[in-house]
Amino acid sequence: MTTTTAATRPGAIATEQIRNARTVVTEWRFAPGAETGWHTHGHDYVVVPTTGGELLLQTPEGERRVPLVLGQSYTRQVGTRHNVINPTDQEVVFVEVEFL
Repeated sequence: MTTTTAATRPGAIATEQIRNARTVVTEWRFAPGAETGWHTHGHDYVVVPTTGGELLLQTPEGERRVPLVLGQSYTRQVGTRHNVINPTDQEVVFVEVEFL
């Protein structure tokens, strides 16, 4: 993942758990109001929520709110460009698995 602009909110905390020749596994923790900053994904990836909640996605097509459901994984393709924001008053956490 490549961040392309500076974050204007508190930054989400990324903790890399695994890196090998095939995958990168990162835990993302979002305090209330935290964001990733605009970035473009360089690989296909899967997100595994470890909390419920809601995310605000800023994309080139506009903003949208999406539910984050505990244990309900989803996938996105290489080239996904967005800024991910926690618009709630609770911490939101997920694990991201990138396929290299």
